[in-house]
Amino acid sequence: MLPTDLTSLGTFLAVAEERSFTRAAKRRGVSPSAVSHSMRALEEEVGVRLLARTTRSVALTEAGERLLSRLRPALMEVAETLGQIAGR
Repeated sequence: MLPTDLTSLGTFLAVAEERSFTRAAKRRGVSPSAVSHSMRALEEEVGVRLLARTTRSVALTEAGERLLSRLRPALMEVAETLGQIAGR
């Protein structure tokens, strides 16, 4: 199943790298609540828990780790391609 919007995958990447909804929100320029809603919707859409949340920390589940390992290089490749076609 492919998420309807790549923004949620970018938000997942930020949360996974920052290990914090607050820091991911700051990095993405949105509210922590928006990050939380986006992650909940992504998990519902794919039908599996990606993040283990507590009031003080965020950790990746096994499924989240698997997604991160494939997502990071894929998004980097897309960014590089966009830069190339834009002449950067």
